[in-house]
Amino acid sequence: MALKSTIFKAELQVSDLDRHYYATHALTLARHPSETDERMMVRLLAFALYAHERLEFGRGLSTEDEPALWQADLTGAVALWVEVGLPDEREIRKACGRADRVVVLCYGGRGADIWWQQNRDKLERLSNLEVMNLPAATTQALAALVRRGMSLQCTIQDGQAWLTDGDRSVQIGLLRLKEAA
Repeated sequence: MALKSTIFKAELQVSDLDRHYYATHALTLARHPSETDERMMVRLLAFALYAHERLEFGRGLSTEDEPALWQADLTGAVALWVEVGLPDEREIRKACGRADRVVVLCYGGRGADIWWQQNRDKLERLSNLEVMNLPAATTQALAALVRRGMSLQCTIQDGQAWLTDGDRSVQIGLLRLKEAA
């Protein structure tokens, strides 16, 4: 018998002073049995960083050719494709051909550094790709915020983000490895 996804509910208040975006989102996150709390919270952070009324979570780890998050424009064309973790370089190239803008939020400490060293030369050529690295201490602190029902506030200003549940706060410093052209 296959294990089922665990459902998490999150009320996420986003105050993005950089983009002048202010909204509250009621989110349902399905955590695949093979997904860690850390990865799920990186997906939630990605939602906060790129929040938009049409931004949606992908179907998850079990679905190939679908991102962690994506946003389609009114014509159905993919405007934003967001991957988290250490995706395969071929999949990133394919995503860059399908979407106007592709973002990779990599994490995993030394593993993320090695992934970037191995893929940097090929990924540098993709003009619509942005790659950011989250420090291991940050993603572990995000994982500590996990609850089945979460009420979170995210403030983004000057390229920095803060995620809080009212009791605990995590400051998120994103290391930009590659910017889109």
